[in-house]
Amino acid sequence: MADFSDTLGEDHVAMIEKQPIFFVATAAPDARINLSPKGLENTFKVLSPERVAYLDLGGSGNETNAHLLADGRITVMFCNFQQPALILRIYGRGRPVLPQDSDWHELAAHFKLLPGTRQIFDIRVESVQTSCGWGVPVMELDRERATLIKYHAQADPDQWAAKMAKRTSSIDGLPARPTDRYIAG
Repeated sequence: MADFSDTLGEDHVAMIEKQPIFFVATAAPDARINLSPKGLENTFKVLSPERVAYLDLGGSGNETNAHLLADGRITVMFCNFQQPALILRIYGRGRPVLPQDSDWHELAAHFKLLPGTRQIFDIRVESVQTSCGWGVPVMELDRERATLIKYHAQADPDQWAAKMAKRTSSIDGLPARPTDRYIAG
């Protein structure tokens, strides 16, 4: 049976802090649904019971950015792969905050910036749902992959910025706001 609340409670925050992976889903009218796994340590932060944020590194596209600009809706899901079985979903409204934005420094202060950081997604919590998670397997984390951070750390800053500056639309043609600055971390 699912339980809903309007904000994140202490038990929700404790569960979130233990998870090595989370999933982000966004959608926009007449576009594909975007669903992405995220998993680098300390890239998700609970800023208050009504606000969360996550650090985003450059990847293959910029779908979440485009969907949030078009629609604003976002769902973040955490699965407890240990005991007790539990799924937690945060439903909210989000916005991309880029290094060139005036509120970047306030939001970035909550994170250790990593090589290749391109934006932070700032999310206002509208509701929180927990459910049993009995169908989720019990699993152990072996290790994080170093590949993404290593890739960005070795990148030429000018070439990286030029590449990210071209990410101006989603795969469905929705406009996205690309970053124009390389973050060395």
